[in-house]
Amino acid sequence: MSAPLALPILDAALEARLRRRMDEVEVALTDHVASEAAFVTEAARHLLEAGGKRFRPLLVLLAAEAGDRPDDPGVLTSACVVELTHLASLYHDDVMDEADLRRGAASANARWDNHVAILTGDFLFSKSSELTAELGADAVRIQAQTFSSLVEGQILETVGPRDGADELEHHLRTVAGKTGSLIATSARYGARFSGAPRDVEDALHEYGAKVGVAFQLSDDILDIASDTEESGKTPGTDLREGVPTLPVLIARRSTDPADARLVELLGSDLSADEPHAEALALLRAHPALAEARAYVVDLAGEAKALLKVLPDGPVRAALEAFADVVATRTA
Repeated sequence: MSAPLALPILDAALEARLRRRMDEVEVALTDHVASEAAFVTEAARHLLEAGGKRFRPLLVLLAAEAGDRPDDPGVLTSACVVELTHLASLYHDDVMDEADLRRGAASANARWDNHVAILTGDFLFSKSSELTAELGADAVRIQAQTFSSLVEGQILETVGPRDGADELEHHLRTVAGKTGSLIATSARYGARFSGAPRDVEDALHEYGAKVGVAFQLSDDILDIASDTEESGKTPGTDLREGVPTLPVLIARRSTDPADARLVELLGSDLSADEPHAEALALLRAHPALAEARAYVVDLAGEAKALLKVLPDGPVRAALEAFADVVATRTA
């Protein structure tokens, strides 16, 4: 039985097509990560089989519905390219973050070691590159630019903002690179390989960039506002680890004397339970949380406005729903 799609599709025929194509993507992904060495195959399939929402390949398939060749082989190939690229980045992220869990399972670095995780990520990047080459020189250029943005975003996150730089602007640039760029490319690939007009491709690329940033910023909000039972996340994990998020950065800008205690806490070590709990409670009650939510909803609205290049119908409605789900998700 097909896994549930990562967003609601109100049109039954469109839902059936997307489910069928996502099943094809899953089969293809399993084949693409196979190696002659059994251990490499096991390590490469580790996170693939752990699941995930598959936002990126689903967006490729959905954007492809804007063209007249949604079943073109290039659509399926590019859907695999973006998911393999994403999976590869997760292996490297877990090493950098020293993470023990990913998608509810032991991370590769925890199950094996950092060397295995890094090399497995490299293997997956190489497989995505092989597939991209099948799509032609222009796709290779797009993928290279996307990869540059991904790496630049990771570097920006790692080194942090320069002294005196705007921390919020730095965070948004980081998110645009680390998350927005690949989701933007997902939408571009779907439109391009299905034969959509260039103005549609450009609009969907920009739509994907905005939805991608909104997706990550929603994670920022979930870190503060989530309910563990609903989201499956432990509230305040980023806050405890000192990872900057949108609500935190907004709150730290406050010059209101009433916020002095919160600003003080946000600039201190929150690894201990007592200050962490105090900071989390104050932040949940602070207008910064509502301001962050409004920013993400507005960003999703900007993304939906770009869809005016598409005719009214189930495809446009699904893309609008995609933006709404990303902006208001609780998990």
